[in-house]
Amino acid sequence: GNQRATHSENSQGKKSQHAEEAIFYMNCRAAYLTVLKSSLENIKSKEQLSLVLQQAGRNPSQKTINKYWTSQTTSLNFDDFCAILKKEKPATRNELLEAFGKIDTDKDGYILHDELCKILTTRGDKMTWEEVASITEQADFNCNGKLDYNKFCELYLSTSEQCCKAARARLETDPRLRQQHFGNQTGNFPEGITLPVSKPSSPRVSRKTDHKLAKGASRAPSRPSSAQSSKASTSTTVTVGATSSRSTKLIIEPDTMKDWQWAQSKGCFYLEEDGEIISHKYRLHLPQRSAVCVTIKPFTIPQAGGKSCRWSSVDTALFILKESESQENLQLVSFTELQNEEMFGWRGELGAGLYWLLPFTTGCRLRKVKTQIPGEAKLLWRDEDGELALTKEFQAALLDIFETIDLDGNGLLSLEEYNFFELRTSGEKCDQEAWAVCKENFEMKKNELTRQGFLDLNLMEANDQDGDPWDLWVTLLSLGYNKALEMTEACPFVIATCAERCKPRIKAISLEAGGSQLSRAVCSSVLSKGEAKVLDGSENIFIHTHRTGSRITSVIDNKSENKVIIHVNNEQSKNCLNNRGLTVFAVEVAPKSMMVSQHVMALNEQEEWIYSCVHSLV
Repeated sequence: GNQRATHSENSQGKKSQHAEEAIFYMNCRAAYLTVLKSSLENIKSKEQLSLVLQQAGRNPSQKTINKYWTSQTTSLNFDDFCAILKKEKPATRNELLEAFGKIDTDKDGYILHDELCKILTTRGDKMTWEEVASITEQADFNCNGKLDYNKFCELYLSTSEQCCKAARARLETDPRLRQQHFGNQTGNFPEGITLPVSKPSSPRVSRKTDHKLAKGASRAPSRPSSAQSSKASTSTTVTVGATSSRSTKLIIEPDTMKDWQWAQSKGCFYLEEDGEIISHKYRLHLPQRSAVCVTIKPFTIPQAGGKSCRWSSVDTALFILKESESQENLQLVSFTELQNEEMFGWRGELGAGLYWLLPFTTGCRLRKVKTQIPGEAKLLWRDEDGELALTKEFQAALLDIFETIDLDGNGLLSLEEYNFFELRTSGEKCDQEAWAVCKENFEMKKNELTRQGFLDLNLMEANDQDGDPWDLWVTLLSLGYNKALEMTEACPFVIATCAERCKPRIKAISLEAGGSQLSRAVCSSVLSKGEAKVLDGSENIFIHTHRTGSRITSVIDNKSENKVIIHVNNEQSKNCLNNRGLTVFAVEVAPKSMMVSQHVMALNEQEEWIYSCVHSLV
């Protein structure tokens, strides 16, 4: 009886989970078809992406749009759209009220129009005066020169709900639309599940959204039981001795390379709120064919008391892609699989032309970690004359930031370098006119900003806000700092290229997520170098495993005509950590596609570690 009851509860739980998933995808479809005519049509522009997200009850900022529509994006399909919706949750009433509460100095539920206008036109996605006026002129939630933000939140949420409801109603009344197929997701739902037709908005599906590692591979269900029944499985075991993962394989001999010509650039990995990692991307130009050496390693900034940098143990890699006539078809040339301590490198010969250098880290060590902060660091203080000044701790952090964003390492910030900083912290660029104003007010040399000029610029920002450190904290948090002024969610790095027969040139092009190009490069590198095992009992599904220095990567290659769910069990592994943060999980792989199952590293490199993983077809 107890077993039957447990089985019944499990069955009901699975049905509930399937029903939630079905509702989520129905709402996704409804929003998608409000903007696009067909399930086979892709989103073709930033404007379309913004519009379809709004139809799904979201209110994306320009920074959010830029995160998903990068310089390498040409289109997004329905699966991409669903993955975005899982990451970008709709704002809740409590979240909205909390945001308004931070600027409601009187705590009376009202904000003066002048104060609201100042904030909306100077912070974040800056609005125009006309756009702000369109809000303050609404009689429903404004009176006596004040905004009643409780009423505003009610109207905002109800409007968002009405958008979702209208989109869903249109879908429900058109059977042709309901039967359309969207990428991996079809209009067919599990047997015995009845879909409610009047639910206005999608629920929070209890699934951990996977980083989009391959086109069409978009979901990683939450941790299932390790006792699931499986149709087919295969196991892989790799034992790595203590410290051998950092063995010296990359040998750069000064005698043989002393006459080679060098080029280098700094950059940084930044951890986003949703766990995604973005970084600088580079273009390499070689005037002629040459023997080449390419390296990447964490960039060390001297720390107080001789402490080591928190990010020094973060793994790094570079993928070298050859540029063709169409940037959409970058070809993987090679990647930095040789290791010497924290440095990874590649040596070989490259022909003349343009190449892309895409930095990569697995996310095993650069990840969200909850830590107790004893107290918020003080950024500003006033001297005896009442003048604002930067604290020593804040100055030290700013100088470290300067070292990180000074990509060419010349001790000065060019407009181009400064704009990477601006894009990361505010989402906007500084134009030539604004740069000229900076030149008039802050110390510069050769039209580039000095360290002192950078410090003075931040002090001016503090004065503009009358000592309110809010904007300064926005800057620090976006650059990976916590409230104790420790860089915990970023990893600066330096890449270097030397060539025997010509002068290489490296230029940072963008600061964004790796995207599909990097995803394909990672998968292709594992398929070309790794060990392949067919999933026992299934001739069309392969597990590829490759060890590169201090990490192991496994890729699932689904050659079948159907999507598959693969259960991944690491319970027999020892002294390991992976990028997913789960010992047991499952991933869904689209038909005729491949995706990364996981990246694994040693928890403690001073001890032996064993990677033992079972992949099973559910």
